[in-house]
Amino acid sequence: MSLATYSTCEISDALIKLGSPHGGYMPDINLISTLPADTTVCGPAYTVQMVLASDEAAPKLSAHFVDTATPSSVIVISAPPNIKNAVWGGLMTAGAQARAAVGVVISGRCRDLAEHANLKFPVFSRGHSTLGQSPFTRPSAVDVQVTIAAESDFPTITVNPGDWIVGDRDGVVCVPRDLRDKIDELCMADIQQGKGVQASFKEHRGKNKL
Repeated sequence: MSLATYSTCEISDALIKLGSPHGGYMPDINLISTLPADTTVCGPAYTVQMVLASDEAAPKLSAHFVDTATPSSVIVISAPPNIKNAVWGGLMTAGAQARAAVGVVISGRCRDLAEHANLKFPVFSRGHSTLGQSPFTRPSAVDVQVTIAAESDFPTITVNPGDWIVGDRDGVVCVPRDLRDKIDELCMADIQQGKGVQASFKEHRGKNKL
């Protein structure tokens, strides 16, 4: 059973009960307004770290980060705080679709809202802008640990490559990869011991568990 079966609210409730201080919630990142309200996304994270263009010490990529996105992944972009330019646009959505990525989650801004809607590509962001990346920001690293910070005292979220990202009309949550694997192991062990599949899912993947 996929995490896509559950709403982000159910997943956050389960993570809180398992001891998470933030329930996996990525604060203030929401589905863009031009996409249907029932748009959802679910997949492993392909992470991208953005930096200020003036940061000459940060590494530079040898290829565009969209060109190296992995199939079935959700692209997760961490941009510097309080920037006003977009770090994602229509051409990137077209490129991501061509590489079979399933959506993008942006701790930052996007632009070209109509293009994402026309392509029916799930885009979740903190806001939007008329400004592009240059000369404000640039990508610095992919497939690295990134942090998603709130503009308040809410706990910071850490996203690792391969963590599971789920988004819907309520927001976006991150499920640590190792936690999902553990739940799968528990269910498989019960089934192999003779417990029914339905009973295993109810015990380990009910609304209060993953």
